[in-house]
Amino acid sequence: MLFQAELIIIDEARIFKEIEKKKPASVSLNGPDGMLPQVQDMAIKISTKYGIPAYVLADTTWGTCDLNTTGSKILGAEIQFNIGHTINTESLEKNLVLIDAFDDVEFDTVAEKCTELLKGKVISLVTDSQHLHQMDKVEKILTKNGIKVKIGKGKGQLNDGQVFGCEFYPATELKKEVDAYVFLGQSNFHAAGIALSTNLPTFVLDPYFNEVREVTEFARMLKKKASLAIFKAAEAKSFGIIIGLKEGQLSKVFGLKFKKELEKEGKKVQLFALTDITNERLNNLRGIDAFIQVACPRISTDNQFDKPVLSTPQANALLKILRKESIDEYLEIPHWL
Repeated sequence: MLFQAELIIIDEARIFKEIEKKKPASVSLNGPDGMLPQVQDMAIKISTKYGIPAYVLADTTWGTCDLNTTGSKILGAEIQFNIGHTINTESLEKNLVLIDAFDDVEFDTVAEKCTELLKGKVISLVTDSQHLHQMDKVEKILTKNGIKVKIGKGKGQLNDGQVFGCEFYPATELKKEVDAYVFLGQSNFHAAGIALSTNLPTFVLDPYFNEVREVTEFARMLKKKASLAIFKAAEAKSFGIIIGLKEGQLSKVFGLKFKKELEKEGKKVQLFALTDITNERLNNLRGIDAFIQVACPRISTDNQFDKPVLSTPQANALLKILRKESIDEYLEIPHWL
């Protein structure tokens, strides 16, 4: 049986099967912020049904790089259920179980709207975890109405046609074969990443507002802001390299590489480590002109900071500027890590 709250369907049967098989003394659960009410409901059902503590890890979890397994271990939970980050594997480590959650909203009406706009075009259909199950249905609607549809092959953790906020393999592999991208869902966050990594028109099919909107210009604004930060950082004399402390963001190798390369260019460099990289936290640090964070690339492109805070692709572009090289297409790569 599947558990449904609002439009989100969580694979309840899988959760119950794991509990009955492993008989844990306690479990923990987490999921994206927008899904926390349903995660709470699921925890109540577990406690009621099995008489065990079910902790809701209420910190943010942005994806499989940010599962908060450390929190689960501190609590002594014998199973952690991470809900809603569907990938092509069921677990990334012992006692962690990835639970599918799908959004049951229909795309039929908004897909018909899309055909009016893109008829005769070749498009790549992409989506996030919650809408993967709608891909075939939307593909048929678009094809029937004169749009040629291609779906890129999955790679790494990604399923066919799936993207993360920083990983775009199914999209980028088709950028020489298509005219535009069509993203199923409501997330400008994911769609803008597709536009930035491919430099092609990108449209969102939003079934909630029943609208088709283009995010290409929004993506250009993000790139302009990212590029300005790079050029501003090029004037800095001192840098802070930030290593992320979340389990999937611990990129020490990249951080130490940037330290070495910047020191070759005569820059002063200090190493920092943070779990949550925010403007408020960085303002506590003194004597730093610019930062490079190797935790999550979207922290740099999607947030406001008082000083330049560069992601890995931006930092690579910075090194090119310091060496008098071109930085064209620095974001047009399939993975921003």
